Amino acid sequence: MPKVVQTAGRDALGAFAPQFAALNDDVLFGEVWSGDGLSLKTRSMLTVTTLIAKGLCDSSFEHHVATAKKNGVTAQEMADLITHVAFYAGWPNAWAAFRVVTKVYAEDPEDRSNPEAHGGIFGLGAPNDAYAQYFTGQSYLNPLTDAGGAQFVANVTFEPGCRNNWHIHHAEEGGGQVLLVTDGRGWYQAWGEEAQELTPGTVVYIPANVKHWHGAAADSWMSHVAFEAPGTGCQNEWLEPVTDEQYALLA
Repeated sequence: MPKVVQTAGRDALGAFAPQFAALNDDVLFGEVWSGDGLSLKTRSMLTVTTLIAKGLCDSSFEHHVATAKKNGVTAQEMADLITHVAFYAGWPNAWAAFRVVTKVYAEDPEDRSNPEAHGGIFGLGAPNDAYAQYFTGQSYLNPLTDAGGAQFVANVTFEPGCRNNWHIHHAEEGGGQVLLVTDGRGWYQAWGEEAQELTPGTVVYIPANVKHWHGAAADSWMSHVAFEAPGTGCQNEWLEPVTDEQYALLA
């Protein structure tokens, strides 16, 4: 995980309280926030929760909410977090937090302007330009194994509202695809069946020769690891897009 660089302590108190400034910048952020045990997203959610519980919804709270947004906490996740915390930290504290949070998320609630904050534990990767014609919206691809190897595994990230076209993983024997959802929220749907919601920890096995699509929810980024099961005569067939009307029904 990249090291968190912070200079706020020295900027504000470097001359008056240099030891406090160093502890703030070098220990709290340089060591604790930069540790590998928790993701930056998780640390942000814990920090926001703690500040709400203490009733501290000042300028420092606004800074931490903005940092949480940068670290990949979506507007829906933030709303759910505060609603949950309200029952333990107090309703007035939650109201105060929402006043700050709605301000921070107002201009870009789905955080489309900051894709680098997404991608989950395996990272965002690069724009999935090679397959852009088969997607509605922007997707990103981060290969986790060598594309020329026996088993290609990749992390695929969808911006809010992005989904791939209906498609089929053909195979004469074996085959199919496995999706391991690692971050955000989305949808998987097989032809003729109800859509299945995807959340972190969801595992989907897609049998060979089944028409289907998958992608993000309208209000959330979504990342999943995808790999095709071994088989013979395997090939993908890309079909028609999921229409806006079909997709809107899932909202």
